[in-house]
Amino acid sequence: MITIQLTKLETALDQVRKTYPKLKPADAALVTSALTIAGRHAQAIYDEVHYTWPEQYEDLTKAMVAHLEQVNEGIETVKKTVKNAPEEEPVFVSIGLAPNLTAAESFLGERNDLKTLMSDILQSGVEYNYAGTDLGWQWALDRANWNTISGGELSRRIKIKATFTEGAVGTESGTTTKKRPSRAKAAVVVEPEPAPEQEAVEESGE
Repeated sequence: MITIQLTKLETALDQVRKTYPKLKPADAALVTSALTIAGRHAQAIYDEVHYTWPEQYEDLTKAMVAHLEQVNEGIETVKKTVKNAPEEEPVFVSIGLAPNLTAAESFLGERNDLKTLMSDILQSGVEYNYAGTDLGWQWALDRANWNTISGGELSRRIKIKATFTEGAVGTESGTTTKKRPSRAKAAVVVEPEPAPEQEAVEESGE
């Protein structure tokens, strides 16, 4: 399994070059950039539907509202019925992520040979190492105005957590737990963090 560090792109390039030593330097840079884009622009999976960032931001947030309102109801109920209930403890709602092969292939243009290689790499297994701000969906959902989207007032304790559940595994910087593939749906408790500034590995010549 190859590791792609979304925060340290030069490390990701080193991984690709070590794994495929016969690959030309410029091609290795292209493949690394494509794999990075597949991770940064990973598709969100919610209720078995895939959503692309940023085009389907409104679709996903609207789809999540009913669930978040239920979570909010639970928080309010606990607050009313449990004496001295913890006020600041966050409640995490999880969505799945899958590498965005379409965005990665679009980046590679007509290089079908590199598209095939990238697809083979993903099928062989990729572990993405990242900070929360490296992932498009995590970045967007952390900044969503849920009160406006829901038309009500949702507790600030509700946090959305995006983790890889299909096509790759993910390890968030600062944690030791690997998020392994599983078709997770919604609420799962996990550690938080805020997604991204787009970076691309510079093409290097021979």
